[in-house]
Amino acid sequence: MLMHQLITDGAMRHPDKTAFVWVDRQASLSYAEAVAQMERMAGALAHLGVRKGDRVTVFAHNGMDYLLAMLGAWRIGAIAALVNVKFKDDLTYYLADHQPRVVIYTHDMRDAVDTAVAQVPGIEHLVCMDGAQPGAHALPELMAQGFAVPSDPQDESAIAHLSYTSGTTGKPKGACLAHEPTVRASRCIAERLRVRADDISFGPTALSSSYQLVGNLLPALSRGATVHVMRFWTQQAGWEALDKAQATILVGNPTLLEELRAESALRGRAPGRLRMGLSGGGPVPATLKRAWRDELQLPLVESFGQSELGGFMALGYPELEPDDSKLMRVGPALPDKEVWMMGPDGRRLAPGQLGEIVLRGGFMWGYWNKPGKTQEVTADGLLRTGDIGLMDHDGHVTMRGRRSELLHVNGVSWFPRDVEEALCRQPGVRQAALIGLPGGDGGVLPRAFVTRRPDSEIDAARLKTAVQAEVSYDLGSMEVVAIDELPMTPTGKIAKGDLLTLAMATS
Repeated sequence: MLMHQLITDGAMRHPDKTAFVWVDRQASLSYAEAVAQMERMAGALAHLGVRKGDRVTVFAHNGMDYLLAMLGAWRIGAIAALVNVKFKDDLTYYLADHQPRVVIYTHDMRDAVDTAVAQVPGIEHLVCMDGAQPGAHALPELMAQGFAVPSDPQDESAIAHLSYTSGTTGKPKGACLAHEPTVRASRCIAERLRVRADDISFGPTALSSSYQLVGNLLPALSRGATVHVMRFWTQQAGWEALDKAQATILVGNPTLLEELRAESALRGRAPGRLRMGLSGGGPVPATLKRAWRDELQLPLVESFGQSELGGFMALGYPELEPDDSKLMRVGPALPDKEVWMMGPDGRRLAPGQLGEIVLRGGFMWGYWNKPGKTQEVTADGLLRTGDIGLMDHDGHVTMRGRRSELLHVNGVSWFPRDVEEALCRQPGVRQAALIGLPGGDGGVLPRAFVTRRPDSEIDAARLKTAVQAEVSYDLGSMEVVAIDELPMTPTGKIAKGDLLTLAMATS
C-alpha cells in the first residue's frame, strides 16, 4: 500500500471527517479536503518538473503545508526529503547529500536557504510557503492554479520518505523509507496501540523525524482517526491545546512527556480525553513511566525505533504496568519484524543474555548515496542496530544503551543508563546523563550531569552515595555535577556529544 493512499481511502469512507488539525493556526482539513489539497500540491510540484524519484526538500516548521508537501511528493512518486530547521547552519550538507530538484521552505529560513542553494548546483526551484520572495515561487499561488496532476506511479517499493539520522556517530545519514513496508509497520503499530477512528493523535515534535511519521501520522490515518500537529509547544500551552482538542494520544519524547506530567500535577488532572502517551526518541526513565501510572493513572507506552526502520522494533501496550521491576522493558517486537539479540560471534542469544539488537523484516531501503554505510548495517538481510539489549522469556525487549556509548572505566564496561536511571530515582532529580571524559590511562573519567526538579536542591555527594548502593559499578572516580539544563537534540534526545564538549571546555 502507498502512504498517501491512507488519505484517499479515508476520504472514500468518511469524506467529512477531520483528518488534520494545525493547532497553532486552528486550521483543519477533512479527509476529502486533504485529498483535494494533496492533488493541488502534486500538480504544483509536477508543474515545476518534479518526477518520480526526484527529491523535494521540506525545510519548514510544523504546519499544514508541511503535511501537504509530503503528501504531494508521495502522490507523484517523488521523495519527501526532510531537514529539521534547527540544522539550518548545516543545510548545505543536507542539500548536497540528496540533491533536490525543489526546496520548499518557510519565509524565516530564507537566508539559510539562499546561502545553501548558492553552494549546491542542480536545484531548479525554491518555493516559499508564506508567499513570494526574491527567487522563490509563492506556494499559495502555485496551489491556486490547479495544475494537471500526472497519474500515480503506484510503486509500493519506491522510496517515499528520506529522514536523517541524528548524527551521533558521524555525519547524519538519510534513511530511505519505502511505501509498503512503512505502511505495513504503521498498521501493526495501530493494532498494538488499539487506535480507533474516534482517536485524536497529537504530535508536537518535529515532523522532520521519522518518529512522527510512524508514531503520529500513518497509524492514525490507517484507522481514519484525526491527526494534530503543533509547532509552539510549551508546558502550559501544550497542556491547554491537548485539553481543548480532547486528544486521546500524545506522541512525544521523554522531555515533553515529563512536562505534561508536571503541568497535570499543577492543574490536578490530565488533559481531557487523554488515554495514553507514546514516547520515542530515546529510552524512557522508569521513574517517568511510574509517575504517569501513579499520578495520572495513564499508561506511558515506550517505543523503540530508529530512523532506519520506518516503524518500531519493539513497542509496549496501552496498559498500566503494576510491576515496578518491569518498567524498564519496552515491550515485545511487532509482528512485521523478527527481533533477537546477537552475540559477538554472530549467534542468536538466549533470553536474558545481553547482545546487539538485530532484526529481519521491513526496514529502510538504505542510506541515501551511502552504499558502504548501508552494507555495513544491513549485511545478510539483517539490520544491525548498534543498540545493546536483552529479550526476556516473555519476548519483551529492554534496551540497555548504544554500543558506542559504553564507558570503559578501570577495565569495567559501564552502561550509562544504569547510573542515569539510579540518579533519576533520587528525590529532586529531574534528568541525568552520564558521559566519559578522556582519562590519562586510556580509559575514561565518568561524569554525571543532573538537573533538578522545581523547588529542589541537589547535594552531589549525597547523590553519589545513594546511587552507589543501587549499581554494581565502583563509582569512586565518578563526579556528579548539577546544571540548569541538559543540551538536547532536535528529536528530544540528550545531546551527549554537546555535553562532552561543554564538560571538556570547563574542566
